Amino acid sequence: MISLKRIYTIAGLVIAIAVLSIVAFTTWYTVDESEQAVILTFGKVEEGITEPGLNFKLPWPIQSVEKLSKETFSLQFGFEEKDGEIVEFPDETKMITGDENIVLADLVVQWKIIEPGKYLFNADNPREILRDATSASLRSIIGSSEIDDALTSGKAEIEGEVRELLSTLITKYDIGISILGVKLQDVELPNDEVRQAFTQVTDARETMNTKRNEAEKYKNQKENEAKGEVKAIESRAQGEKSARIEAARGSVAVFNELYNEYKNNPDITRQRLVLETLEEVLPGTEIYIMNDDGNTMKYFPIRPLENNQPKAQEQEQAPAEGSGNQ
Repeated sequence: MISLKRIYTIAGLVIAIAVLSIVAFTTWYTVDESEQAVILTFGKVEEGITEPGLNFKLPWPIQSVEKLSKETFSLQFGFEEKDGEIVEFPDETKMITGDENIVLADLVVQWKIIEPGKYLFNADNPREILRDATSASLRSIIGSSEIDDALTSGKAEIEGEVRELLSTLITKYDIGISILGVKLQDVELPNDEVRQAFTQVTDARETMNTKRNEAEKYKNQKENEAKGEVKAIESRAQGEKSARIEAARGSVAVFNELYNEYKNNPDITRQRLVLETLEEVLPGTEIYIMNDDGNTMKYFPIRPLENNQPKAQEQEQAPAEGSGNQ
């Protein structure tokens, strides 16, 4: 018969082995590079661990560890991709724009966990809160936007506003989540007839923009040509101005010289001016110098003398050439 003391001894050894096993296996833990951990002391959040590697803690049940992923998650709003196939939820994405049109808007939200303690214990279902906040943010921004902006060039602005509003809501909810990005996937009209009509309107708008750009280009071209002509006219005017100034200066210099000659010999200068003026007024006319000496008028024909002067010079040169030949 086994004694009571031996039973107590065996039970004590079993308990000791169990305690040592618990201590041995619960005083250390590892954190992967893609993970982050939070330490709980009697259920209270103490600290977060983000560095990968081997770490130590107090044994269970004093301290425990909760691990969460550090990866970036994607929230698909309005559709879901399963096994390579996309399942759409039009009731979730149907919303009214600011100009009272109906559109279907799909959205993808990139998010990650930045505070594991808050993510685990500040809300029962933080993913559901994120989905509801995404729906509220998207509907709020689409509801204040026009349909043209939602379907064409205003998507980037809508994405920015949705991200800002969603980040504000998530910060208020304090669930340890950070919004990294918001991307509109598809924004379309609810039926084919409306979609076709809007496509025609969009094409017309694109044609209008193209024509407007061409007109603006033509306008700029003509403005540049006009500016070039203006500069050319200004340059020619400046050159003509300079030429006239120089001509005027030359005329003044000639006048000053003529005035000085006039002061020295007024009679001769006067006669010279009369003769030069006659030559300018009556070009090709023969001029005679006449002298009134008492009762007889004597005149000297200047032009014949000028015509005979070259002949006399030729006659003087001829004998000289003949003597040279001898």
